[in-house]
This record gives sequence, C-alpha cells and structure tokens, in this order.
Amino acid sequence: MSQQQAADDFGPRPLDRRAPLPLWAQLRDDLRRRMEAGAFTAEFPAEHRLTAEYEVSRHTVREALRRLRADGLVIAERGRASRLDTRRIQQPLGSLYSLFRELESRGVEQRSEVVRLEHTVDDTVAERMGLLPDAPLVVLERLRLADGEPLAHDTSYLPAELAEPILEADFRHTALYTELSRRCGLKVDGGQERILPFLPDIRQCWLLGLAAREAAFFIERTGRAGGRVVEWRETVVRGDRFAFVAQWSGTSPDVTLAPRAACPS
Repeated sequence: MSQQQAADDFGPRPLDRRAPLPLWAQLRDDLRRRMEAGAFTAEFPAEHRLTAEYEVSRHTVREALRRLRADGLVIAERGRASRLDTRRIQQPLGSLYSLFRELESRGVEQRSEVVRLEHTVDDTVAERMGLLPDAPLVVLERLRLADGEPLAHDTSYLPAELAEPILEADFRHTALYTELSRRCGLKVDGGQERILPFLPDIRQCWLLGLAAREAAFFIERTGRAGGRVVEWRETVVRGDRFAFVAQWSGTSPDVTLAPRAACPS
C-alpha cells in the first residue's frame, strides 16, 4: 500500500450535513471504515481530536462512540482513553477471508498449535468433496490462538494428490491458503460456509477453555480452486468471541460476520 493510499484509507472523510443520515451515524460509519483499513492500532483518537477532525460537536462524537462501544468495537473504561477492542473484528460473509491476515493486520498475535498434520482416509469427508471413499487425504488440525488465548479448533481436509507438499510446512505462524499457494500452486478462490450454533464435546471444551455446555459456533467450509472442491473444513469457534452484524440498503443485502477475534484460513 502506498503512503498516499494509506493516508486516504486511514484519514477522516468529510461528513455531509445535507444528508438525511444523522452526523453521529456518518461519523460512526467513517470511524468503522478507518478501523477496517487498519487505522488506530497504536491508539484511538480522543474526543477533542475527533471534534476537530470532523468539525462536529462533542455531543455528536460521544453518540458515535457510544454506538461503537455498543457494537463491541471500542472499549471505554473510567480514567482511561478509549481504545479498539482487538478481540472483535468484522468479516464479510460471502467473501474469502483469512483469520491469520485479519488478526495480524490488527496487531493481534495469531498462533496455531498443530494437533495433526498427516495423511488420512475418511469416507464421509471424501464424499462431501466428491472423491472416492478411499481417496487419500491430507488433514491439518489446529488449535487457533489469538494473543495466546484459544479461539478456534480447526480441522481441514484436502486431496493428497494436490496438497501433499503442505506436509512439510510449519503451521505455527502461517495461513493454510498461503502455503497452498506457495507450495502447491493452488489458489483457493471460492467456496461456501454454513454456520450453526453448537455444544462442543468434552475434548473441544478442554481445547478451547470452555465450561461444560457453553455454546460455540460450528462452521463448515467448502473451499474451491478453479471450480474444483479442494478443501473441507470444520471449525469450532468460541461463542463468546463472535457476534453477527447485518447491514443492508434498499437495493441489496450485505450481511457481515463480526467475530471478537476472527475466523478461518
């Protein structure tokens, strides 16, 4: 990203006083845009700075910040300056996203503990991928950590004929799709996900640090490269680290996923 582009993405944009949308809502939306671009990682601007940048009243600024706090995007504590809640970020449904890149871009350390990385055979998974029941697969099972705290239990299956080179990768601090591209020449460019409420089993509760019968989300992902299914993934994400946010307009819906610390790649 060029310095000029970074300045354009990180900097404030003028508010439209003739628009029907209230100034506090315009300010909230522009601050969210700047957050998603990666601004405010060092510090979040104080109220007086925002009033000067946007040329609005302190009341307008406080209302915008109140809404951001309600959305879980900003933390405000008595006696301390407001700051970003790096435990919660937004991810768009309907597009390819990477937990690794999102956390890293927001200054959150992303690390994985590799549970399994090996050849396997699984007739159920093979069927879901349109393969023969005894087709050789590569399985990558990881415990995903954000700033050292368990976030997700992630298991990916890939056809061995395509993905065998990733058996040599060190997945403690890298993304699966990065290694698929680098080692296998395989670019995942599409797919679909299904997200369900879920009660983890005893092992998953232990891995994720959850209490018995504490809710989580179960995510099924099918990844495709050039139209071919190349990945079947099952992810269990801590329910206290995810929230769902829907945005829409009069013309087309735009539903976004807002995890408190993110999900897959």
